[in-house]
Amino acid sequence: MSEVIEITVYRLEELSDAARDKARAWYREGGFDDDWYDAVYEDFQSVAEILGLNLKTRTVRLMGGGTRREPCIWFRGFWSQGDGACFETFYAYRKGAPRRIREYAPQDTELHRIADALQAVQRRNFYQLGAEATHRGHYYHEYCMAISVERDSPTWQDMTADAEEKIIDALRDLARWLYCQLEREFDYLSSDDVVDETIIANGYTFTEAGRRFG
Repeated sequence: MSEVIEITVYRLEELSDAARDKARAWYREGGFDDDWYDAVYEDFQSVAEILGLNLKTRTVRLMGGGTRREPCIWFRGFWSQGDGACFETFYAYRKGAPRRIREYAPQDTELHRIADALQAVQRRNFYQLGAEATHRGHYYHEYCMAISVERDSPTWQDMTADAEEKIIDALRDLARWLYCQLEREFDYLSSDDVVDETIIANGYTFTEAGRRFG
């Protein structure tokens, strides 16, 4: 025989501090949108284009049965040793990259440094260096990128002794920069203030103990 059970539910702001913490924990565990990092990826693609990177893409199947192309960017984080970000790309000299990156991100000194490093090594090699980065292994961090560097010289001139190392270091530094942006975005979105705003905006309700009800 069916019976009606009445229960009192609460908005986040009506909960005790302990119950509110439980409500926030529920949201952090499963409430994040799958695409929370899209804005970071879009920013990275703009940075990559300025610096001369042509990111590789891969086919991703959609829920409706279609497909789309997405850049080859991966990350894992943010709590374990070995977490990080990586990408697959082709790289070639891009004229004016140091100036353009300062216009795009005037306060980001790390991006300025990476652009300057690429410019300097290209200058020493008459702007003929190119590189390819490919993901390898089962992890996602800067050392999972296999990076090959070549010089396209019409006279078959070898690259300078430091060229390969400088290009590899710059691309790996860029992967570290990307990971820092992802971590910063995640920390912001999972902060108490932002989580509270999202829970309230969505009208979620909870039991007195802070368990999600509706």
